[in-house]
Amino acid sequence: MLSSPRVSSGSLQRWALVLLAGVCFAVLLSLAVGSRTIPFSEVLQAVFTDVDSDNATVITSQRLPRTVLGVLAGLALGMAGALMQGHTRNPLADPGLFGVNAGATFAVAVVVFGFGVQSAAVTVLAAMTGAGVVTTLVFLLGLRAMRGGALVMLAVLGTTLAALLAALTSALILLDRDTLDVLRFWEVGALANRPFELLLPVSALIAVGIALALGNSVSLTSLALGEDVAQSLGTRVRASRITGIASITLLAGPATAMCGPIAFLGLVAPHVARAITRHDQRWLIPFSGLIGIIVLLVADTIGRVSARPGELQVGIVMAVVGAPVLLALTRRRRLVPL
Repeated sequence: MLSSPRVSSGSLQRWALVLLAGVCFAVLLSLAVGSRTIPFSEVLQAVFTDVDSDNATVITSQRLPRTVLGVLAGLALGMAGALMQGHTRNPLADPGLFGVNAGATFAVAVVVFGFGVQSAAVTVLAAMTGAGVVTTLVFLLGLRAMRGGALVMLAVLGTTLAALLAALTSALILLDRDTLDVLRFWEVGALANRPFELLLPVSALIAVGIALALGNSVSLTSLALGEDVAQSLGTRVRASRITGIASITLLAGPATAMCGPIAFLGLVAPHVARAITRHDQRWLIPFSGLIGIIVLLVADTIGRVSARPGELQVGIVMAVVGAPVLLALTRRRRLVPL
């Protein structure tokens, strides 16, 4: 049963404007800061005009694709985390709970070990396929447990299968040095040096996932009251659960395939959003996506300037930020009730 007071729609609308402004600032920061710092005015000229300069070339050819990928991945992982926590009623859930990360990693290992393919584009396609297959398998195995436990059984199956796939992946890494080299680069989680030619198909899949997530947010608010109450309000519980699983797959799978596993983002963003929206999933899910964009882009920008002349990958920065948040959540006497 929900116990937190509702937040007025006017307040939520103001917060939406604040978050959108935060996203715009994070995008500008991502485009301006790097090995060379470029003034915001030149960034805007490079993006919106045909100015020809060295700085404009750096922005359009290197930083803009990286920033677009950050926007897509942050939005997708933030929303997927909110869906996972809402459906499982577990405040510590994130997209990896369905085996998304483990499935993607194992598929990459199989492609490199079995076929010797090390192309970045093939790696992304393999990771996307692995994430989708594992999530679908978890769903099929737990299909009969979609009532009562609020997908707890699916979470258990996902965790178990993830452990199995992690062990198999470790075995492949130990048997083949090429597999180790590819996974060592891919597993760290990064926005740089990715196959940006795949941004269009990846963004299409994520767009479908966003549409499903926004549609699922209405029924998820009712499900938070309990399945019996939700049914009495006209919510189709089983259809809502299936839609949620499909949305998580389409959001987390492509994002993980492109960037590699990025820990904690799907955990942190929904908790920040919940402090603003309380339990209204209609606002919580999109707010989690916007916060995910801000956190990921700021973390990526910090990584660029914290280890000059090199840089830290965003997966490392997110681990440094997210681990203390997870510890703080687990040490609280009472986690946020879902």
